[in-house]
Amino acid sequence: MRLPGTRYQEHGWEGVRKLLGASSLAALRRCDLEAVLQPDRHAALLDDYTDALAPVLHAAGRSAHGPGNSYGDSIGDLAMGLLFELQARPAFWLAFAGGLAAEHAKQGAFWQGGTGDALLRKKVNDMYATLRDQVDADNYQAATGEPCSANRIYTYRMLDMAWRAIEQVFAGWPGTAAQVAAILDRPADAMPIEVRQLTSAARCRPEWVIRWSESLARFGGTPGPLHTRSKRFASLRNQPERIGALLTEIADYEALSANADGAAWLHDEHAAADWLADLERVGTQSASAASTEADRVLADPEGAGVCPAPRYDSLTAALAALAAESLPVRQAVCLKVLGPDDDSYPDDWRRGPAGGLPTLEQLALQGGMSVPTLRKRRNAAIERLNGMVPAAQGE
Repeated sequence: MRLPGTRYQEHGWEGVRKLLGASSLAALRRCDLEAVLQPDRHAALLDDYTDALAPVLHAAGRSAHGPGNSYGDSIGDLAMGLLFELQARPAFWLAFAGGLAAEHAKQGAFWQGGTGDALLRKKVNDMYATLRDQVDADNYQAATGEPCSANRIYTYRMLDMAWRAIEQVFAGWPGTAAQVAAILDRPADAMPIEVRQLTSAARCRPEWVIRWSESLARFGGTPGPLHTRSKRFASLRNQPERIGALLTEIADYEALSANADGAAWLHDEHAAADWLADLERVGTQSASAASTEADRVLADPEGAGVCPAPRYDSLTAALAALAAESLPVRQAVCLKVLGPDDDSYPDDWRRGPAGGLPTLEQLALQGGMSVPTLRKRRNAAIERLNGMVPAAQGE
């Protein structure tokens, strides 16, 4: 399903979910999960989880290059993006930690048992699923200017699933004639014309969705989404006008984005690819020189022989502050701010997993300090940088 601004509602979500689940288990094994029993440690536990997950996810993402959506994001890109969103929206993590604490109250340290991984992974999946819908809801609102909630995104997804399920029922005629008749509310002894006409959400009539949901108890063995005891979709049960409006919106954007996929400007694709290849080549040639110059400025910010640019004094002061720190602290700052793999890193920094920066634990060992001490010095350095480099005017 495509909607304006959304990135996580398409076919690639299953791959993203699996990647986040498996990588999170590996990361959580390196964390002190007993911290969930102390609410004042939940925020620090998020830092531990992020520091442990980022290199694992990054390394795994290198082999997870399958398409995550129709916009060009890979499964690995989307997974890493949600980790960044989790840092920016810690409420989802705090709810996750609270859920672990509640489960611990029932059965103790369940993560240490033989079935602990399954339950832990389910809770991780639930956390990221709710975060996904909130992220897409916010991006939808930013793209359209219309209010949107995570529940509304969930409703869109249910209706998209519903019309496609109806399409499958219609495609199964005459073997599904009885259910087709129930959905159309008339006999289906001969092939109904609707079987051939249902090709998009726009051609799905809202009353079909209501009757399809009602028919599932008879033909599927379980109540349909509009006919369960859950109140999530209760407002749609007898509201064909609202269902129709939502289906139309889904169909309109699907058609718009499908047109963009085959737009006339695609004939420039190869020229654009050549231009990007040239840009990458020039960037590669200058990367080594740029890294050397950056190291020189870090060591002697006053000696930079270039014309001052706007905010030059603030930037050089920030670089001087960072240069005062040891190399492991500087690398820890980069690991936190830019991630384990950035084009600006010198080759001699790339001694960690998958050819990126070392992990926080490795950097602490190199610096002869504990991980909490390194983290404290890293955070203090970031705070100093934030305070010394003001936002550009007009941004």
